[in-house]
Amino acid sequence: MNQRITGLILAGGQGTRMGGIDKGLHPFAGKPMIAHVLQRFAPQVGAIAINANRNLPSYGQFGVPVWADEPPEGVADFAGPLAGLHTGLVHCKGHAVDYLATAPCDSPFLPPELVVALYDALQAAGAELAVAVTGDARHLHTQPVFSLLKTALLPQLTQFLQQGGRKVDAWHATLKTVAVHFPDETAFRNINTPEDLRRCEDGS
Repeated sequence: MNQRITGLILAGGQGTRMGGIDKGLHPFAGKPMIAHVLQRFAPQVGAIAINANRNLPSYGQFGVPVWADEPPEGVADFAGPLAGLHTGLVHCKGHAVDYLATAPCDSPFLPPELVVALYDALQAAGAELAVAVTGDARHLHTQPVFSLLKTALLPQLTQFLQQGGRKVDAWHATLKTVAVHFPDETAFRNINTPEDLRRCEDGS
């Protein structure tokens, strides 16, 4: 199954809430944050790459392909995570890759069963995209950049971006999507601020 899936770590953001630093390269527990994500994510997929727009040589030292944003024609501005997703789908085009799995560079605790759970749910539902959710029935939280989608969705995403779409959840709403519940919400903790970093390093 996993040979048909390429994983993409999204590290192309601007790190605004962290003071503009490149979060994927920021130290956490003795090594760059993205190294933790690679360690957990890479065994779940057939191949893996990093989407980054800064410090490309530094990301290249991790030994996997590094893909900068390749926005579609007419989309010149920063398009957020969807730009990285589009780039991943472009690189999958023409290869024997049926699915793209995504995870952010600032989530070093992602679950080891992430991809298989998303894949099984996508197949069972006949969906185009599977996305992780956490919480309980009263307070479900979608984790939109922890996803698995069919690489054949490239034309739909291109059109969405060219029409001005930028929000991940808005694009998901145009697709046949299945939500996959993960009971351990702590596995999806994002390190978005210096306070988040301190809490995670303290184990709180």
